[in-house]
Amino acid sequence: MPSLSSPSLTLPPKLNKRLLPNKHNKPSCLVQSILNLCSQGQLSQAVSSLDLLFRKGIRLPTKSLAFLLQHCGDARSLREGKWVHLYLRLTGFKRPPLLLANHLIGMYFKCGDEVDARKVFDKMFVRNLYSWNNMLSGYAKMRNLKEARSLFDKMPERDVVSWNTMVIGYAQSGDCDEALRFYRELRRSSVGFNEFSFAGVLTVCVKMREWELIRQAHGQVLVAGFLSNVVLSSSVVDAYAKCGEMADARRLFDEMAVRDVLAWTTLVSGYAKWGDMKSASEFFDRMPEKNPVSWTSMISGYARNGLGHEALALFAEMMLFQVRPDQFTFSSCLCACASIASLKHGKQIHASLVRSNLRPNTIVVSSLIDMYSKCGNLGAGRQVFKLMGDKQDTVLWNTMMSALAQHGHGTETLQMFEDMVSSGVKPVTTTFVVILNACSHSGLVQEGRRLFKSMTDDYGIVPDEEHYACLIDLLGRAGCFDELMNQLENMPCKAGGQVWSALLGVCRIHGNTELGRKVAEYLIELEPQSSAPYVLLSSIYAEEGRWELVEKVRRLMDERHVRKERAISWVEVESRVHAFTVSDRLHPLKEEIYSVLKQLADQMEEDASVTNAEN
Repeated sequence: MPSLSSPSLTLPPKLNKRLLPNKHNKPSCLVQSILNLCSQGQLSQAVSSLDLLFRKGIRLPTKSLAFLLQHCGDARSLREGKWVHLYLRLTGFKRPPLLLANHLIGMYFKCGDEVDARKVFDKMFVRNLYSWNNMLSGYAKMRNLKEARSLFDKMPERDVVSWNTMVIGYAQSGDCDEALRFYRELRRSSVGFNEFSFAGVLTVCVKMREWELIRQAHGQVLVAGFLSNVVLSSSVVDAYAKCGEMADARRLFDEMAVRDVLAWTTLVSGYAKWGDMKSASEFFDRMPEKNPVSWTSMISGYARNGLGHEALALFAEMMLFQVRPDQFTFSSCLCACASIASLKHGKQIHASLVRSNLRPNTIVVSSLIDMYSKCGNLGAGRQVFKLMGDKQDTVLWNTMMSALAQHGHGTETLQMFEDMVSSGVKPVTTTFVVILNACSHSGLVQEGRRLFKSMTDDYGIVPDEEHYACLIDLLGRAGCFDELMNQLENMPCKAGGQVWSALLGVCRIHGNTELGRKVAEYLIELEPQSSAPYVLLSSIYAEEGRWELVEKVRRLMDERHVRKERAISWVEVESRVHAFTVSDRLHPLKEEIYSVLKQLADQMEEDASVTNAEN
């Protein structure tokens, strides 16, 4: 067919300009073959055949044209959709009838072309309520709420679909206040409501995570008699779970007469999200059927809660059941490998990803970089970053810069920041946290000062508490106490736990016990369940030899049930990862290990004695 920009289709000389469809004859074999091609998924070939129909003086029936447009929209094939539109204009439908105009609007919106959709709408002689709702829905799905609102205000009549579209549109775009306002107006109006009217308000509940609002929505769904709708009930369960109210989520789940895989997955995901892996596992095992989302929720929950081995064991089981993993599954498994520093398992997950033929998204690639970095193979992480074609996502750059910073490559981190800016990627808030941390741990004080100032001057990012905590750490490590105190006094936001924790760390490094003691005592009052200030205060007292105060701090921790998370070290020997904690007595080779440690300690003492004697 000819180009759309300069159509060269011409009417056959013997035909009148008004082409008529074959009303009196049965559809020709040619017409039927085009429809068959469309049904078989060969859309491009079907649309290309329209030229032949046109030259034979045949115009497809209206319903067949609507069928073609529907398939173009569903396949997001804008090029083919425009060919059909051109065919309509050339066969006498410069202003298509109502049915075809509505299908054209739907096709253009599905293909992401709101401009041409609006052109079709504006040229319509007659519009019905479906035409208006079609436009409204298209704008809402494309997050163009300004145009949607303007159109809504001009509508000659509105039905429940019109109101539902606005509520859901505002809710999904994050404007929760406006979504609730429209919902309240709908309930006050005489239009009525249906089960879809609650979809938007439940989305708001999930986003706002306000328990009282969820309770109200739950009550309204109950009074309206829609709790038997398994989708709505599952949405209420999800809202409770997202808010952390697992008791309410469980109660409603138990009351549901019918539970589909979505309802089960919602509850399992909720327990996993809040760290109750015992309950999550119990319900996961009870599920009548499992889908990839339920498997991934469990794997992600294990990985998030420091149970990397359990996450990988479940992934292996998932593979045995031949459940196809998705991008999020691979990302969670890679996080699990990073949490236990298992390079062997990380490489196996990477190989599984390659074999799956999935094109990894930015999150998966970032997880790969993070895994290789935390498993000690920074070179492999660099190679993954280098092979990534599209580097226009900030997350990818942030992950690579963070990996470099963790390995002490501060100068290289700054160079990568310059490369990121040069490639047109705009840094975000997290980027500067990574960069300032890199400067702090590499002693790059001048560069850190410059970048902190550049945040606001060059990128319009207002520093928050986390940025100031990084700056305090940077200045403190360098011994710039006057500048540090000046920054503390002139902070635009109130100093919170992060800033005081950074200051406490600085005091510990430089042995400023008096200031450190005051900061630690303040932090204990500010964050009574955080173990860090207790431990640091105890260390300060121990260095001063004030053992009675050390014991007092430890008693306070016991009274408040504060537990310090044990540090773990990993060593990979012959493709097996061994984990150790302080005073570990659980390892099967503990006798041999402690014997070697004793020999090393004795050797160090002997070497120290010889050195002292020589001096």
